Amino acid sequence: MKGKNIGWIVLLVLGLIAPFLVYPVLVMKILCFSLFACAFNLLLGYTGLLSFGHAAFLGWAGYTCGYAMKELGLSPELGLLAGTAAAAALGFVFGSLAIRRSGIYFAMVTLALAQLMYFLALQFPFTGGEDGLQGVPRGRLFGLVDLADTMNMYYFVLAVFLGGFWVIDRAIHSPFGQVMKAIRENEPRAISLGYDVDRYKLLAFVLSAALSGLAGATKTLVFQLASLTDVHWHMSGEIVLMTLLGGMGTVFGPIVGATVVVGLQNYGAELGQWVNVLTGVIFVICVLAFRRGIVGELAALIRRSGIRM
Repeated sequence: MKGKNIGWIVLLVLGLIAPFLVYPVLVMKILCFSLFACAFNLLLGYTGLLSFGHAAFLGWAGYTCGYAMKELGLSPELGLLAGTAAAAALGFVFGSLAIRRSGIYFAMVTLALAQLMYFLALQFPFTGGEDGLQGVPRGRLFGLVDLADTMNMYYFVLAVFLGGFWVIDRAIHSPFGQVMKAIRENEPRAISLGYDVDRYKLLAFVLSAALSGLAGATKTLVFQLASLTDVHWHMSGEIVLMTLLGGMGTVFGPIVGATVVVGLQNYGAELGQWVNVLTGVIFVICVLAFRRGIVGELAALIRRSGIRM
């Protein structure tokens, strides 16, 4: 518990000072993808369910939030709620269909459904097709705080991230989280103990989808744009990469993984497509030499060293 508290303090301090050290929009992007990765890790790392369709929740929450604010004139907080609710509803549909299968079949069902949502995003007129939904206003938070100001927007994004991360942390360390871990480790035994495994899987899927949607809606506010990139299957693969790189099944690992990947994409942009090769090389090295991810290996090293956390 003490180690977790230290992690929270470090995360909060870094979050408060980061915009004075790094370009604020870059940090906001990292926070959005960190929340997305943590939400995905809730499903993969703690429930043992590999989804290749999480881009659908990120992207469609962004479209919903953007449309609600641009066309319906909703405030930022209501736009975020609309995007999160849309992702949760979509997650319920995806989850209800996908949990009937397991393993690679579960992953393929989520991928197929996500590709269907990608096609709809491409065809529906309100999404803007290949141009995306552009010019989304940031608005005024609760009618008071002007989010057009970069620093106001940054601290709002930080608050959203910390709130979402707190929900994930509480879920992991709750009795619900212990059941998720039991399903991951030995599903037949969880069934024999009387747990309705399918119901817990569906709850985990919907919670993961909703928080992914919160990340997507926040990202749309930051960049004032909802695009096809966020719905494409590449995004689903990218979030798997972030989670595995940082440490699957660790609380802070996805944040580290998202920071590394987004940082590489930003600072390696001048390399063009070579940045993808570099990211791939780092991932292969991590899988071969650090199978538990960056945070997982550091935690194992600390345990072997006998350092009390």
